[in-house]
Amino acid sequence: MTPFIAEIIGTAILILLGGGVVANVVLNKTIGNNSGWIVITTGWALAVYVAVVIAGPYSGAHINPAVSISLAVAGKFPWTDVPMYLLAQMLGAMLGATMVWLFYKVHFDVTEDGGAKKAVFCTAPAIKHTVSNFFSEALGTFVLIFAILYFTNASITETGSVIGLGSLGALPVAFLVWSIGLSLGGTTGYAINPARDLGPRIMHALLPIKNKASSDWGYAWIPVLGPITGACLAALLMLALS
Repeated sequence: MTPFIAEIIGTAILILLGGGVVANVVLNKTIGNNSGWIVITTGWALAVYVAVVIAGPYSGAHINPAVSISLAVAGKFPWTDVPMYLLAQMLGAMLGATMVWLFYKVHFDVTEDGGAKKAVFCTAPAIKHTVSNFFSEALGTFVLIFAILYFTNASITETGSVIGLGSLGALPVAFLVWSIGLSLGGTTGYAINPARDLGPRIMHALLPIKNKASSDWGYAWIPVLGPITGACLAALLMLALS
């Protein structure tokens, strides 16, 4: 298992379970239909837990471009490895989204609401407001990255293990993501991960989904640049406080 493969598998599992819980809640005729926001946030938190358990020992479990970039900004991860990690995360996210579609295909077919189908793949704002939406994604990701960078005070070890979400611990990071979702997720759906939103959004555009809504590429830059901005600010603050 190489870090590249670990990031692909970890991110794919993250999206399979995270997108899967959304599908279970919003698509027609599932057993979990209409079970609500608590189920979605809990499912995403547990998805992060499983992904970190799998990828942590091999790649540090970044599973998020904002994590890789912020660690590089903080001097805790080599910039030369960032492109490899970002590519793996995007491939994993696209793979995971495709698996969700295949798994729930019969439920996609009987769901008429195109917006609900899109929600399985990517985020959308509750109220479309560029500044507010960007701020929401930036602040949510700031909380995630600050906890990883500042409270763990982690670094690359002599044995070559790499820090990431796994350096906080699988269970603590799951609670962290759960808290962010419950408290800060109601405005934009808390992507807090560029690959988590962009990879599945690409697959939403490419897959032969019946009666699907627009992929909303006009909004798509916010869940990419917002998390990266928040992550970099968290890294810079950690450096200032060091």
